[in-house]
Amino acid sequence: MFLDRLLKPRPAKAAGSKLYAGAVAQARSAPLYVQMGVRDSLEGRFELFTLHVVLLLERLKGHGESAAELSQATFDAYVRGLDDAFREIGVSDTAVGKKMKKLAGAFYGRLKAFDEAVAGLPDQAALTDLLARTAFEERDEGDVAALTAYVVAARDHLAAQPLERLMQGEAQWLKA
Repeated sequence: MFLDRLLKPRPAKAAGSKLYAGAVAQARSAPLYVQMGVRDSLEGRFELFTLHVVLLLERLKGHGESAAELSQATFDAYVRGLDDAFREIGVSDTAVGKKMKKLAGAFYGRLKAFDEAVAGLPDQAALTDLLARTAFEERDEGDVAALTAYVVAARDHLAAQPLERLMQGEAQWLKA
């Protein structure tokens, strides 16, 4: 009984894992790749996984200590997911740490750039530019306008959801 309480994950950890799993499922939506033209590669998937996690973290920002704990748990699940993916594709243990450090820097760069881009909304120019640089290999590749519209709509959709549901690990995503 005592060990059950000790070994049982904190509610934020379980909710963060659920939020991350939902973000991954959404980031794997075929229309993002097929209709919008995000490159279906390790880099393209990293960008979409990161984008969806950033959308969640932004939604949780500024809502108190519990939301901050959930935000951290979601980020931790994201890092574990990347680590697991590297190991599954055969990256050596010694190289995983170096790659993770590089990706953590990329994540924080994306997070900062996203915050700056959405600060300019409703003008979508900065967000469109960010998505063109990150989600597409070539600037004229894919439908960056459609991806921008999707991100704005997904952001608004998450903002409209009750914080209590997110705190339970339940986020509803738009169809891509």
